Amino acid sequence: MSMNAFGHLFRVTTWGESHGPALGATVDGCPPGISISEADIQRWLDRRRPGQNKYTTQRQEPDAVEILSGVFEGKTTGTPVQLLIRNTDQRSKDYSEIAEKFRPGHADITYWQKYGIRDPRGGGRSSARETAARVAAGGLARAALAELAPKVKITGYMVQMGPHHIDRSRFDATEIERNPFWVPDREAAVEWADYLDGLRKSGNSVGAVIEMVASGVPAGLGAPVYGKLDTELAAAMMSINAVKGVEIGAGMGAAELTGVDNADEISMGPDGPEFSSNHAGGILGGISTGQEVVVRFAVKPTSSILSPRKTITKSGAAAEIVTKGRHDPCVGIRAVPVGEAMMACVLLDHLLLHRGQIGDAGGRIG
Repeated sequence: MSMNAFGHLFRVTTWGESHGPALGATVDGCPPGISISEADIQRWLDRRRPGQNKYTTQRQEPDAVEILSGVFEGKTTGTPVQLLIRNTDQRSKDYSEIAEKFRPGHADITYWQKYGIRDPRGGGRSSARETAARVAAGGLARAALAELAPKVKITGYMVQMGPHHIDRSRFDATEIERNPFWVPDREAAVEWADYLDGLRKSGNSVGAVIEMVASGVPAGLGAPVYGKLDTELAAAMMSINAVKGVEIGAGMGAAELTGVDNADEISMGPDGPEFSSNHAGGILGGISTGQEVVVRFAVKPTSSILSPRKTITKSGAAAEIVTKGRHDPCVGIRAVPVGEAMMACVLLDHLLLHRGQIGDAGGRIG
């Protein structure tokens, strides 16, 4: 199986399975001299960790990260950084029934069709458990960004759960860390708790939309034509388990606008160019404008549900399946820190590419 790495200069390769002894990431290209510790990375993993409330899978994993290489006396050496996370709470027996059956909505059938072999225990490589490795790598990327581009701040939150949307007039960033859904709307958090509780108790699930904003991103990141910043961000988000759609800025909503409405007018401010709006999501021609970079992605409902579903076996016989085990009723909840991690990795990668190719030779305005 190839294609398990992403990034150009800051390159991340993830490895491991949901029910194997461990999983992790090998990060190559991290600049030397970046201050980092296991605790620095752990703080981000703790946000994604399962079993923290009744709205996520009850699999109890500490997700404790170990740095095996690439760091000496608290600083990166410029050599590959190996990050390890051990699995401690596997219940492979929960998946014994699906060894011969394909779960609807899962990658079971496509993995079998492609490789002729698959690990049915928790989905193996296709499990959302793989995202723990991404978050660990993202923690390293954030540490590098903090030193190389200290103004960059990445914030993710949920803006939709099923048919329910936040009220942007009530947007309060301080609420994001105060509820289990990462919702910047206190009233929505209360309403969604009741809604998801009902779905959870009935063995059902629901999708969600996550929005991420990166402020303090310098102008000039990204490159035409195939290295566009929005192209790379979209690919990074689409690679996350269960993601079925990505938007940059106004996204699909731009189709409803006229040219007059969509154009982000430019004026000169005391500190440089200023824009009247940000329909472009902080990216024009694939290159960052210096505005906030805004990305949204949609995750489908968790495919592992207790409601019986029709399927087939490896032999092609008709069958019915109920997916047992411990699963998230809304994977969007734990997708927030994953999306932030992927954004951090992409931004750092493009910052390094920009420094390597352009350096300080950029066009000046004013």
